Amino acid sequence: MNNLIKKIVCLAMAVVMCAFCLTSCKEEKKEEKAEKTYKVGICQLVQHEALDAATKGFKEALTKKLGKKVEFDEQNASGETTNCTTICSKFVSDEADLIMANATPALTAASQATENIPIIATSITDYATALDIKDWKGTTGFNVTGTSDLPPLDKQADMVKEVCPDAKTVGILYCSSEANSKYQADTITPAFEKLGLKVKNFTFVDTKDVTDVTAQAASECDVIYAPTDNTVASNGEAINNVLEPKKVPLIAGEEGICKACGIATLSISYYDIGYKAGEMAYDILVNGKEAGKMEVQYAKDLTKKYFADRAKKIGIKIPSDYEAIAAE
Repeated sequence: MNNLIKKIVCLAMAVVMCAFCLTSCKEEKKEEKAEKTYKVGICQLVQHEALDAATKGFKEALTKKLGKKVEFDEQNASGETTNCTTICSKFVSDEADLIMANATPALTAASQATENIPIIATSITDYATALDIKDWKGTTGFNVTGTSDLPPLDKQADMVKEVCPDAKTVGILYCSSEANSKYQADTITPAFEKLGLKVKNFTFVDTKDVTDVTAQAASECDVIYAPTDNTVASNGEAINNVLEPKKVPLIAGEEGICKACGIATLSISYYDIGYKAGEMAYDILVNGKEAGKMEVQYAKDLTKKYFADRAKKIGIKIPSDYEAIAAE
């Protein structure tokens, strides 16, 4: 009987010691994470107002939570997809703890560069399109998650009719090489048609075609709609130089494009979706969450905005519930 008691006591002590060791290991790992300095690579497709705001929000969210324990390697691809590939490959070779991909080509490059390093993306319109996921359920199932800049396209279609009630033909202006722009064009077309508008698509391959394609759209349409498109955003001045003299209004998918060449937009905050992406990055780096199991997040706050000076020049009266965009 005494031997049995001794065995039970020894077993109990062993269990307690194992539990103590496991707890100690967990505490040591937490302390190790707390002391670690994280290396985060940022690949931004191109410099323009919307993407800049998303990167700013991302960095500020992580810096707020980690302070000096995060180091950013921020790189801009200058609008070149091949540069995205080079940048992301370097992040992998540098053994970054996390990659932030700002815009779809950056996400594509990052996801092709690594299956192991977690990737947080932002300014992505549709993750299923960007990553070629057939059965989209809100999570990727692999090392990617992030935030989307997709606004409610049916409400943007309503805005076109609200701001330009006499319009009969709407032209959708976008870059055909941006898959998410095509997705938006295809999605919003039925909404326009439901409102009785005839729809025409005007696409360009790159910057050199923008002016000619815009001129053609202006000659055939009463109003132009531009989705959240990086090439449009980078060429807003050139587009405005065509449309404004012809008094053809453009309704934009986001505020930066509206400020450059549009008269109105139903806008999200790119800073906010970038900030949310930063919070998600923290959960991955510090709290151990798996990117593939985290649902993609969408902008919650939407605001009707207009660019007063251009609307006045073109001769469009904006409804009273729109918020004016400050001129620089």
